[in-house]
Amino acid sequence: MSSSTTPSYPIVGDESIMKPKAHGTSETPVQKNLRWKCDPKLADRICNFNRHYAEHSGYFRNDTPFEDDMRSALQAGSGVTEITFYDSNTGKPLFIAPRNRTVEQFLNESRNHGWPSFRDEEVVWENTRCLPNGECVSNEGTHLGHNLPDKTGNRYCINLVSVAGNPVEEK
Repeated sequence: MSSSTTPSYPIVGDESIMKPKAHGTSETPVQKNLRWKCDPKLADRICNFNRHYAEHSGYFRNDTPFEDDMRSALQAGSGVTEITFYDSNTGKPLFIAPRNRTVEQFLNESRNHGWPSFRDEEVVWENTRCLPNGECVSNEGTHLGHNLPDKTGNRYCINLVSVAGNPVEEK
């Protein structure tokens, strides 16, 4: 009898990840200068003082330059093939996309569902968990969105304001 070494996704975290901390469910507020011109007040509310609600459907399309910035960064000849999405509170990497698909496939799926949509291979599991109810969170307590599986597998519908942080150097 052999045991599988392939991890099972999503990696489930304990509800204690989201216990009250110094700033809502996180130790710190969101960064002041978020990427894609995301609104820091909206981000702070969604990331740290919310467990169930989201930015409005299509926020990433209608209120930010996200799609154009993704296409521009990943254009042919740029040498860039993936974009890292960082926790808006801590700056830790949470998602890297697109993986195993094109930028247009990533953007099309995101448009179809209303929020940036990531797959298992695009999640940085070192820093990300799903709670038993499907809520997707950072290990530091940032509310990210929800896992809403479809016929092709796990699909993590994530608030852009939650993953618009800038990388922070580890001390």
